[in-house]
Amino acid sequence: MHTYPNVTETKGVIEKLVSIPSPSGYTDQVISYVEEFLQALNVETKRNLKGGLIATLPGKNNSEHRMLTAHVDTLGAMVKEVKNNGRLRLDLIGGFNFNSIEGEYCTIHTANGKNYTGTILMHQTSVHVYKDAGEAKRDKENMEVRIDEKVENADDIRSLGIEVGDFVSFDPRVQVTENGFIKSRHLDDKASVGILLQLIKRLKEKSIELPYTTHFLISNNEEIGYGGNSNIPVETTEYLAVDMGAMGDGQSTDEYTVSICVKDASGPYHYGLRKHLVDLAQKNNIGYKLDIYPYYGSDASAAIRAGHDIIHGLIGPGIDSSHAFERTHESSLKNTEDLLFHYVCSETVTRK
Repeated sequence: MHTYPNVTETKGVIEKLVSIPSPSGYTDQVISYVEEFLQALNVETKRNLKGGLIATLPGKNNSEHRMLTAHVDTLGAMVKEVKNNGRLRLDLIGGFNFNSIEGEYCTIHTANGKNYTGTILMHQTSVHVYKDAGEAKRDKENMEVRIDEKVENADDIRSLGIEVGDFVSFDPRVQVTENGFIKSRHLDDKASVGILLQLIKRLKEKSIELPYTTHFLISNNEEIGYGGNSNIPVETTEYLAVDMGAMGDGQSTDEYTVSICVKDASGPYHYGLRKHLVDLAQKNNIGYKLDIYPYYGSDASAAIRAGHDIIHGLIGPGIDSSHAFERTHESSLKNTEDLLFHYVCSETVTRK
């Protein structure tokens, strides 16, 4: 019934997505890209007041709906202080550590529309000057942005239009290897957004009518906790978040299969939906792993916390080194998209 579309095309969409700066709170450009992608397919879309995007595919059953979500916002930072030494102090957006961005190239997005490049460094970087260059703590007190402009003090910086509250995005450094890997910052969760876009494109190209009206929420505030907790139609019975599978010691998730989350920091996901997803994977020879993410929350768990009476689940491609220099493989993208395809084409789960 279905063959996976050209995985090279999927990786190309992901490469475009990660290259568009979109830290939480600064997502209009990337939402516009997604909006234009979907409108070219004649898919109905609308924006919510938070700036996220909702696409809808009508189904045979319009009394029970499904919603799938992936988030396009990323980790990033904001200017906390314009320093008298001609550099910037940062405040982080999202849950990550300062050491993961040491030495990273970045872009400062000013309120007047001008962008400036820079590098995130320790204040005590030079080993020829600072005895504690290696031991000093990587935190907001010691790390700063060196701006690629001739600035020597705070007044010089402000003359460029840079001010407290300006967003700072990180260079994704995206690379696609010949043997199927894609490595980049922000695969969390732009890999999943790319998969959903390709899924929608395939459904439209094949003129497949889904059994249930299905909404696709491209949320833009997940990294700060509330991206997918609203704009859920009252007819929605099943809500599936598509987000990265976290890898590490004790985890089952890998870079080659789809990860089905059974529990995260918010608690267990719906048992019936989990079993339904596993059954679909087994029947369709889709590589999958069950896993628990101990320090994790999703748009689906945010929706549950907001009080929505829904069946919720979470799946996604396995991503190595989450919230740092991330990597996955095209086989994980394939398995994730295949499971999503069979899910949206399946009958609803038993209400147990």
